Formats: sequence, C-alpha cells, structure tokens
Amino acid sequence: MAKITRITVTHFQYELTDMGMEETLGFDRVYRAGSCLPLNGSILTIETDMGTSGQVPGGVDGRAARYLLGRDPFQRERIWHDLKRARRGRDGTPPGSVDIALWDMAGKLYDVPIYRLLGGWRKKLPAYASTYHGDENGGLSTPEDYGQFALRCKEEYGYPAFKIHGWIGAPIEREVAAVLAIREAVGDDMDLMLDPAGAYGTFDDVLKVGRACDQANYFWYEDAFRGGGFSRFAHVKLRELIKTPLLMGEHVRGLEAKADTIYAGATDYVRANAHSDGGITGLMKIAALAEAHGLDVELHGGSLVHRHCMASLRNTNYYELGLVHPKVHDNKPPIYADRRWLDELDSVDENGCVEVPEGPGLGVPFDWDFIAAHKVGETVYD
Repeated sequence: MAKITRITVTHFQYELTDMGMEETLGFDRVYRAGSCLPLNGSILTIETDMGTSGQVPGGVDGRAARYLLGRDPFQRERIWHDLKRARRGRDGTPPGSVDIALWDMAGKLYDVPIYRLLGGWRKKLPAYASTYHGDENGGLSTPEDYGQFALRCKEEYGYPAFKIHGWIGAPIEREVAAVLAIREAVGDDMDLMLDPAGAYGTFDDVLKVGRACDQANYFWYEDAFRGGGFSRFAHVKLRELIKTPLLMGEHVRGLEAKADTIYAGATDYVRANAHSDGGITGLMKIAALAEAHGLDVELHGGSLVHRHCMASLRNTNYYELGLVHPKVHDNKPPIYADRRWLDELDSVDENGCVEVPEGPGLGVPFDWDFIAAHKVGETVYD
C-alpha cells in the first residue's frame, strides 16, 4: 500500500500595484492608482513513498495533516469523508486543497492530465470576464466605464460573456444604470451576468436591479442579498418577481446544503468551487446533483483545477476568468511562467476561450524561482 510520508506548506508574499481595499466595508479589492497591496500565498505539497507528489496552491491545518500521514493517497473517497466529518460544525466540507493535491499526484503517477482521469473531452472553454468591484477612483467608477470595458472585452479579446461586480454601498440607481449601460454598449450578442456579492441593503434594492436585469436580458443574477445567499426564502420570493435566472450557492458550502438550495427552489444555476466545496471529489458530486435535477453547475472562480473539471462536465456554460480590470494588467501572483494559466485579462485566445492543460496532473509546473524569491516560511509535517 502506498503511503503519504510528508506534507509541506510553502508560504510566500507578493504585492499588487494599483490595487487597494474598498473603503466602505474594507473587505474587497478595488482599483487605486499608485497603491501597493501586500498579499499572502501558499503552495501545498503532499509527498508519498512512491516518489510522486501532489502540489496545489493552498494549505492545510495541522489536524488534517497529521491525519493524512501514513494514509493511502489513492483512497481519496475515504479521506474525503473522514476529513468532512472532522470539519463538522464549521463549513461542513473537507479541505479542497488536500483532495486536489491527491488528484494531482494520481495524474502525475499515471502521466495523464486530471481531466482525462475524469473522462473529460473539452480542450477549449468559453470564458466570461469577471470584473473587480466598482471604485470611486477613475477605474470602474461610472456605468459608462463598465460599458466601455465590456465592449473592450468583447471586441479586443473575444470574450463571449461579461460579469459585473458593482459598487459597495453606492446609490442603487447607479447599479441599475450600469446594468442597462453594459447591454447598450455590447449589443444583444454577448451574455451578461451580475454579481453584487451581497452588497445591496434592502429587498427593494435587490428587486430594482433584478428588474433591470430582466429589461437587459441578463444571463444570470447572482448572490444579491446581504445575507450571503443563505436565505432560501428570499431567493424563492425573488424568483417569483423577476424573470432573470438566479445563481446562488457561492457561500453555501457542501453537498447537502446545495441539495437543500435546489429542493427549496432557490436557484436556477448551482454554484460549485473545488477549493471550498471539498476539492474535485466534492465538486463532481455537486455537478452530478445538479445534473440529476436538470440544472447547470457553474464553477466559481478560475484555476487550473476548474479547467480540468469544466473540461469533464456536460452541464456547465462558462469559465470565470477574474478578477479583471481595465487599468490593472497584472493582478495575480505569477506562480506559473506562462500567462495562459494565470487568469489575467489576456489569458484567453482570440475567441475568448481558455485552454485545458495537457501535462500530467494539474498539468502546469510551478515557477519555483518566483516562489523561492518571495518565500517567507515553510510548515512541514512528517
């Protein structure tokens, strides 16, 4: 039996230029010319006695790491359920980074990309440009700014779809104006989405913007309520009053909670995220749940793992490439040498699609020179 022998979390720090924190609530990044925003990152490495390791952006806590040592890395389903139980009372999901790293290890051992292990077939994935929140600093500061950026994404980069994250605490009339201005700018042949990220203060605000989405024929309306999407009742009520399909579930973690959301009639599309919903194993369970109910699953955020999963799913539409901004060229840590894998604005082909890696496992080696140059520490379990 193969065994996990060592677990390492490599910590690094990096900076984003022309980015700062939004001032109303202080939780979201926005454009701020001349600013420098320090951020942290980490890489998880799970080594085995076969000489093969799995690596993924992320980390693991000491309790989970100590459980993993000596385990068979191929028993992903057993490990998934054990770690799920260990995290009961928190978000109810096992750590996604662990599961992804074990899939990466298996792909490397068998010398195939993860999407092939999953039965995948797609090689190109249509993407939507997903914006940063609006700001008051001359970046995405007006409805017209959003409209111009959407048109640029369509004409310069070929994106077939565009998603707005609006302002935090701004007048709701400006949100409504932005929804309409974007549609006017791009015409009828681009899919548009809206994600307020829980920024609206009242049900009336949510409803006003939802009716604007109806008028502008938006593809979906996502997580508008201040409660983070937990109220099934609120979403059911909203579905009675607007036509635009709802996408919720970004903050509702795990298989059972997604099932309850579907059964309550609170969503039209189902959100899933390998990093926060229990890795590839958890994501594929949620995708099958959605498929069994005739629904599409939409993956939250970009990453190599989501490219592999999306390549293996029938019932999904777009890859979320974000977050992007018209005045910020580089807003991801360059942990891969090739920009195609960094989810920057220009990481798409001429048709607005992203590629699926063909290398073994996750398919793209880390740029360890960058990571080593920015390394600030290491946590080892053995």
